[in-house]
Amino acid sequence: MRIGLVIYGSLETVSGGFLYDRQLVDYLRGCGDEVRIFALPWRSYGRCLLHNLSPAFARQLRQADLDVLLQDELNHPSLFWLNQRLRWQASYPLVSIVHHLRSSERWPAWRRPFYRRVERAYLHTLDGCIYNSATTRAAVEALSDRRLPHVVAYPAGDRFANRPDAAAVAARARQPGPLRIVFVGNLIARKGLGVLLAALARLPLADWRLTVVGNTAVDPVYTRRIHNQVARAGLAANLTWGGVLLDDALAQLLADSHVLVVPSTYEGFGIVYLEGMGFGLPAIASTAGAAHEIITDGQDGYLVPPNDPEALAARLRRLHADRALLAQLGQNALQRYAAHPTWADSMARIRGFLQTFTPGATGEK
Repeated sequence: MRIGLVIYGSLETVSGGFLYDRQLVDYLRGCGDEVRIFALPWRSYGRCLLHNLSPAFARQLRQADLDVLLQDELNHPSLFWLNQRLRWQASYPLVSIVHHLRSSERWPAWRRPFYRRVERAYLHTLDGCIYNSATTRAAVEALSDRRLPHVVAYPAGDRFANRPDAAAVAARARQPGPLRIVFVGNLIARKGLGVLLAALARLPLADWRLTVVGNTAVDPVYTRRIHNQVARAGLAANLTWGGVLLDDALAQLLADSHVLVVPSTYEGFGIVYLEGMGFGLPAIASTAGAAHEIITDGQDGYLVPPNDPEALAARLRRLHADRALLAQLGQNALQRYAAHPTWADSMARIRGFLQTFTPGATGEK
């Protein structure tokens, strides 16, 4: 198959959505498919709308010799009107990879209706969708009032090697000392680091240590706010700022930690929860979004209301005090991880779906 993919910036960008896109591109190329990347520059939302008016980009897409054009839904402001013209001018179908809708996030009241209008217009230009979760599928169908041809292909967590076994997870949980907490996510408000810090401020300093992994440059204003919160609460001595870690370093950190906490206000899936489970880490997330498709509350982690530091503090307090419970949740997390599809499983589902748009395609892997 000859496949195009529209993204912002670089495919190497560090985020769960870009990891998903990279895994798909690598799998398709490994199957012998040609994948051409169409990269648009990162801009503010308003400036991205102007991409629709770019004759050069429109011509580039219109003249591309493709069987199907994939588009990361993140790019919807750049494509919502351009796609309407492509449907008449290009012969290939338009298929979107939807990680989560922008309009599903929490925004000021004046912004959300505008985002919904633009996103709905974009969704109405599509021939099909690739969803990362059933929650994302339901959100798209509710917004667009359409049921497009689609596939739900879950992200996976098997990019790391040398994960601990059940005995190692149990032994780690019973080690004396503070609860070793890890937060993995770019420093943006949606990921909920501020809520985690507010929860930790309610606990004795002797009871916990936190390592924060993620890009601090995505939202400098939010990053400054977080550092100010840490200083005001007197938490600095208990925090380690890991920055962006390579896979080996991240794997070692996950292996050494007790629990992974990312209390996002919304996740379309939450790859990091599953990756942590592969290391026997109970995952704590919020009830908003699709985390419930990964985490069973009270069995392999916890789901707490979004923006509720008191509920989060209660869960962390209990895990610190009850190491047998921590061990059991960690072993259950390993089992949940083992039952989940691999990247190869999910990417094969997507390739099979794309072949329904290209009946003459051959070369099954």
